[in-house]
Amino acid sequence: MRTDATLEQVRILSKQLKVPTFVQYPDLVRQMGAKADFGKLLLALMKSEYEQRQENQNRRRLKQAGLPYTKTLEELDLSRYSGQLTQLFVNELATCQFIKEKKNLIMLGNPGRGKTHMAIGLALKACSMGMNVLFKNAASLSTELTEARDAFVLGRLEKRIQRADLLVLDEMGYVSFDRHQSELLFKVIADRSERGSVIVTTNLPFSEWTTLFENTAMVAAMVDRLTFQSYILDMNGKSYRLEQAKKQKR
Repeated sequence: MRTDATLEQVRILSKQLKVPTFVQYPDLVRQMGAKADFGKLLLALMKSEYEQRQENQNRRRLKQAGLPYTKTLEELDLSRYSGQLTQLFVNELATCQFIKEKKNLIMLGNPGRGKTHMAIGLALKACSMGMNVLFKNAASLSTELTEARDAFVLGRLEKRIQRADLLVLDEMGYVSFDRHQSELLFKVIADRSERGSVIVTTNLPFSEWTTLFENTAMVAAMVDRLTFQSYILDMNGKSYRLEQAKKQKR
């Protein structure tokens, strides 16, 4: 009876003190034995609380990142790139040091070459390291920026984007942008120049970006900011999705 009363008090206080894992102390006592040193028991409780908080924070970061689905770097088949993309280089990117150094990563290639897969894999790595990530389809972001401007909340959205350690702009090249959308996207990229990393996946070489934006001079300035202190990966070749479809058909 006394144990139940004590457990209830621990439950109440752990909730008030915001250390919910402390209520699990009976399980730890059973695991460590009744004669366990109090210091070791306390340390085990603190470690459990820390790990739970880290897991909760990672869940929140993943939710805020807005990843369309989950793909890991370990699942990326590097043999498809004929040595142009090595495991050593992917491992280097996976450390997310380029994000800490506020460098960009541009992936150019035909559709179905694993660009989005790699971008998601890197975004997951960044989230696991405690970094804030924002994953946006380029066309969707342009619409979101326009709607935010019309609703007079553009500043709020821009601050949210600026707070991200890594911004992923996926599928740049499938939709063209009008003058207002172009200006808003340019401002997002310009504001992050040397302040935060950007990953861009695109099916078009830079020379064809003039087909996406109305202002040619602005395209040159945008490309200049994106490519300054950046990694540029040429991922052209056969489509990974086409290969998978053929395998499934067989």
